[in-house]
Amino acid sequence: MNRKDEIHNLLTLTVEEVMEKAGEKLIVCDGVENLYKQFAKDVFNEIQEHNDKKNSTRLILPVGPTEQYPLLAEMINSEQLSLNNCTLFFMDEYADDEGKVLPQDHPLSFKGSAHKLFLDRIENKLRPDPKRIHFPDETNIENLAGWIKSGGIDTCYGGIGIHGHIAFNEPGLGVIHSNPHLANLNAYTVTINAIRAQVGGNLEGFPHHAYTIGMRQILTSRHIRLYCRNGIGFDWANTVLRLALFGIPGDDYPVTHIRDRDYVIVTDKDTLKTPEIIL
Repeated sequence: MNRKDEIHNLLTLTVEEVMEKAGEKLIVCDGVENLYKQFAKDVFNEIQEHNDKKNSTRLILPVGPTEQYPLLAEMINSEQLSLNNCTLFFMDEYADDEGKVLPQDHPLSFKGSAHKLFLDRIENKLRPDPKRIHFPDETNIENLAGWIKSGGIDTCYGGIGIHGHIAFNEPGLGVIHSNPHLANLNAYTVTINAIRAQVGGNLEGFPHHAYTIGMRQILTSRHIRLYCRNGIGFDWANTVLRLALFGIPGDDYPVTHIRDRDYVIVTDKDTLKTPEIIL
């Protein structure tokens, strides 16, 4: 079966059939706001569990979605949860055509968003050591694989791109083996991200490159937790959700490579719906 036929068949599944087929691999929230709350609770609970056992926590985290981060910071402060023993690897960061990351004060900077929405909202005494917070850039991209391998990753948290990327691991031959690198973003990614970024459809000015953690680092994490949602009025994620759950593994949709890993996908009822038009 080719991918086009597979997608057609997957989209004909009813919501009930998807949930039954996915079983414990799928968590469905009533709405997208509850998905963000679930995301915040999942990260909070993992750190709390590790703290209780006097263990460290090593996570890969996305900056997209981001709506969970103010909720998580509020929970951390309210419960006085220490992140002193956490090491955080943020997934990716946009870069310009010369391979230099966007400055932190740029409106599209992932580092800037992570600090504004999450890190800077945490009480000083509860924050991780800055040396244990990593954003991929031109100065550290060659070191990230070793840093991650040295202690491993407890959980990779993330979203799913329209073409099945996790972080910015775009479709391409051998993507399953990719290490941290400077990625060239494909037209699908640039278009949907530009639509979501409130830049007025400026495809020329939108970043076409990004530093990213590789699929190798994501897939060797002990656990993978993905949060798949439309988040806007377009039903852009309904197809990739079903591919992530059931698609035959292939480099054309990198998320399908999670199949034999310890993964769970969290979605909301809107994203789980069968599209109105099935092609």
